[in-house]
Formats: sequence, structure tokens, C-alpha cells
Amino acid sequence: MKKYLLLALLISTVSFAQKTTLYTIGDSTMANKKDPDKNPEHGWAQVLQPFFKDDIVVVNKAVNGRSTKSFINEKRWDSIYKKLKKGDYVFIEFGHNDEKIEDSTRYTNPHTSYRYNLIRFVKESREKGAIPILLTSIARRNFNEKGVLVPTHGDYPLETRLVAQEYKVFFIDLEYYTELLEQSYGPEESKQLHLHFKAGENAYYDKDKADDTHLSLKGATEIAQIVINQIKEQKDSSMKRLQKAIK
Repeated sequence: MKKYLLLALLISTVSFAQKTTLYTIGDSTMANKKDPDKNPEHGWAQVLQPFFKDDIVVVNKAVNGRSTKSFINEKRWDSIYKKLKKGDYVFIEFGHNDEKIEDSTRYTNPHTSYRYNLIRFVKESREKGAIPILLTSIARRNFNEKGVLVPTHGDYPLETRLVAQEYKVFFIDLEYYTELLEQSYGPEESKQLHLHFKAGENAYYDKDKADDTHLSLKGATEIAQIVINQIKEQKDSSMKRLQKAIK
């Protein structure tokens, strides 16, 4: 009996050891939201786990309102860095709050602080044998009166692209693919991807809601699917573990 218990423990331990952690770091467009059964708002990384088999564990560390600067200064990155192990993945998507020039605790110059914070995430992930993946910020639903989707992120996506190119980092141009997504729905129907409700239409909001940045469950799920599709297209061998774990 004791022998079988030891064998079961060994199998369980080996199984646990084989699990790979996928950390996601970023802002509210990725973050887990409270009361997911009632709250219409969802982050796209919040709905990522169901796309994977059990051998990939998504640990969503994105937090509302954070920039690269505040994420680092609040020691959130340090807490992840300490736990990183060889073969883990780190999805990195910042920019929305780095843009907030009126807030000294969050604002970063895209060409200096923002760039070097991304480089730090990349280098320190690799120090631990983890695999960083850089993503540009998702597009806002920002159509003008002519139905043209107008970009809002300035030079932050450009710097993300440049860091990815210079440091040979796996890269998902989420700004581009979410622009295509918004445009495919059009100025009116794209409201479904975000949080648009009249007062009383949804029990969670007692006033009119018109939020073109944050995501509905539909929007979050669509973006998570985009991310999964892009992972499938990666050719490098270090992505195979992630690819094989996709359902």
C-alpha cells in the first residue's frame, strides 16, 4: 500500500513539475475583473486559460491603471521575477497608462523610460530562462465622423515594435490586429466589443456607460482568440510548448 502511495505521489509531482506558467503583465485591458459573473467588463488575459490545456497555467498579473513605471515601482515585476523558471512565458502589454502625461507616477517618455522598462522585462525574463513576448496595446474604439478609426497611442506601439526587433523578441502586433477587429465591426457594431449601456440596461451600471477602451466579454474573447492565432503562427522551437498546449 505504501509503495502505491509513493508511486502516486511521484506521478503527481512529475505532472505538476511539467506545468508551464504563462505570466501576463499589463494594464486593465488585460486584467482580471471582480464579480466576473455579473461584471460586463473583462480583460482579455482573464479569458485566456480556457484556450489552453492543463499543462499551461495562465497567471494573470495585469492590474488596472498600471504603466511600466508604476508596475515596476510597486514591486509587482520583482514578485514575478522571483518566481520565474526556465520555460515559462511572459506576455508584456503596456502603453495605455504610460501615456498619462498628467500623472508623474505613471507617465513614461516612450523613447526613453518606456523603452528601457520593456528592455528590462525582456532581459530579466531571459535571465531566468523564461520566454518574453511583447504585444502592442489594443486599439481604442475611436472612430471619427467619417468612420475612420483614429489611433490614440502615439509612439508607444512604435517603441514596442523597435524593442522586439532589436532584441529579437517574439512579438504580437495587437494594435494592428485589434484595429482590423474594430474596423470589421464598424463604428456602430464595434460598441459590442466594449462597454456601451444605457442607464438601467445592465444591472452593474446605474448610469449611462460609454467606454471605448475597456472590453466586454465578447471583446475580450475575440482578442484572446487573436493572441492564440498569432501564437500558432510562430515558427521558433521555443514556442512549441505553448503551441502544443492550445486546445
